[in-house]
Amino acid sequence: MSALKGVKVICVGQFYFAPYCSMLLARLGADVIKIEAPAGDPYRRLATADSNGASVQFSMLNAGKRAMRLDLKHPRGQEVLRDMAKGADVLVQNLSPGAMDRFGLGYEALSAVNPRLVMASGTGFGSFGPYAGQPAMDLTIQARTAVMSTTGFMDGAPVRTGPSVVDFMAGIHLAGGVLAALYQRERTGRGQHVEVALQDAILPSLSSNIAGMVNSGGTMPERTGNRHGGLAVVPYNAYRTSDGWVTVLCPTQGHWDRLRDIMDDPEAREPRFDSMAGRCAHVDDVDRIVERWTSTRTKQQVADLLAETGIPNAPVVDLAELMDDPHVAERGVLRRMSDEEGSWLTLGSPLFLSDSPMVEPARAPGLGADTDHILNEELDMSDEEIAELRSLGVV
Repeated sequence: MSALKGVKVICVGQFYFAPYCSMLLARLGADVIKIEAPAGDPYRRLATADSNGASVQFSMLNAGKRAMRLDLKHPRGQEVLRDMAKGADVLVQNLSPGAMDRFGLGYEALSAVNPRLVMASGTGFGSFGPYAGQPAMDLTIQARTAVMSTTGFMDGAPVRTGPSVVDFMAGIHLAGGVLAALYQRERTGRGQHVEVALQDAILPSLSSNIAGMVNSGGTMPERTGNRHGGLAVVPYNAYRTSDGWVTVLCPTQGHWDRLRDIMDDPEAREPRFDSMAGRCAHVDDVDRIVERWTSTRTKQQVADLLAETGIPNAPVVDLAELMDDPHVAERGVLRRMSDEEGSWLTLGSPLFLSDSPMVEPARAPGLGADTDHILNEELDMSDEEIAELRSLGVV
């Protein structure tokens, strides 16, 4: 049985934050209805489209959901969502700050019509604090939260991370909060408001960087490239090979001792490298010695040799290699799907439950594809009532 079978979720959100949270809930078995403005989620219209003209990002995050077109700026649209909330278990939203309250659809208003409702709000900076209410996106949060300042090389400009780590980490946090609220509801019978801020979700990932700054008295460079964020583990870097790059790290003395045995380099035996503190003090020399060894081998040869002795390592792969990786394929988090319309790409779930199999996603729906069915099924609306809403531009 799916873990969230029978749980009804309304998602009023766009881009990555709320859609990824609700996607995780859908893969756990929840029935997720994605509410979109009349023009649709902006990510439907990105330049990256699959063979059927659908945005790849949209398909990856919204496959397996139902789609409803609804104008929440219209009073009748607000009325429809309020009525839908009466029968929902969860409402996930990441609209601009204060939008739901302006629509009369904030937590207090919806809780009044459904005390069991769990409302999950994704924000940039939260509902309190000096930055509360400010709009935010992944890039701006990376800038404001020192992610960019700690990404890149010491002599280079600040750099955003390759993946959208803020949006997705926040989506995971929001899903966790929803599950906790549903669990508490089983005991109390009442829902609650769950809030996750983008900045709060990403800040803990800077723990090593913050520790390095504190321990160095503020003298440590913020950007350490591929080295450890706190410059507290050496070796810890990406090293050149004959056909690319490989990452190698030795978090314990035992790892370093085994690496010295494999490299069989007399310089690596010098007493100044006998302790982690010594290696950190001579990080440039350690990196030079390690790369002298890796550069004469392929990245796979290095990975195989180090794996035999349990030294943490991995070849640096590109996106094409990742998408063809047999391990990625078997795990199924990145899923190549096909149906009568052709092939498409989506995401599975990184959550594996022994007694709750993942729900296989259907293709992402077209804009408003399920509107009539949802209004009829959820609110028992007649064809005439639905036609009236359509004539008003509400759906």
